[in-house]
Amino acid sequence: MPKIVDHDSRRVQLAEAAWRIIRSRGIDEVSVRNVAEEAGMSLGSLRHYFSTHSELLAFSMRLVSERVENRLRSGTWDGDPRSALERIVAELVPLDEDRLAECEVWFAFAGKAIADPSLAALMREVDGALHAFFRRITDDLIARQLTKPGIDAEHEAFRLHALVDGLVVHAVACPERMSRERIERTLAYHFDSILR
Repeated sequence: MPKIVDHDSRRVQLAEAAWRIIRSRGIDEVSVRNVAEEAGMSLGSLRHYFSTHSELLAFSMRLVSERVENRLRSGTWDGDPRSALERIVAELVPLDEDRLAECEVWFAFAGKAIADPSLAALMREVDGALHAFFRRITDDLIARQLTKPGIDAEHEAFRLHALVDGLVVHAVACPERMSRERIERTLAYHFDSILR
């Protein structure tokens, strides 16, 4: 009986192999050959799932985004709104090893996207979706009358987006200065500045 292969899970396995290489050796070491070796499969098998290096990188980059997006979608406003806000935004910053791995991989992709038009387009798409997410959060806080008076929704969405991006950059580039506690305190300080 022929072996049944789950193609989607195999593509994820290859993307995760690419992530491990990025974290241990850098994004320039993500070659089709190195990823096949890291995943424990033949080069020919890998080419069955990704015909080009760019396709492998784009899928790997999109997978990071999809995982974060899935966690954000599952976040709810249940209970205390302040706690819910902190819980939801915490999904975007490196507060544990899994989120740190995602942030490191995303940071590597961001650097690569400067010179790769297909990755740059994906980066802009994800950035736009993230900004829209921050805008929805801000609009919801204002609609629930949880913010201080006179809050500018677009400016606050942009400021939260910039803060989260900055925390990610600092946590990846200077982890010795950016502990979990410092990230949480920085977010709390920001929320104190806009919430009633």
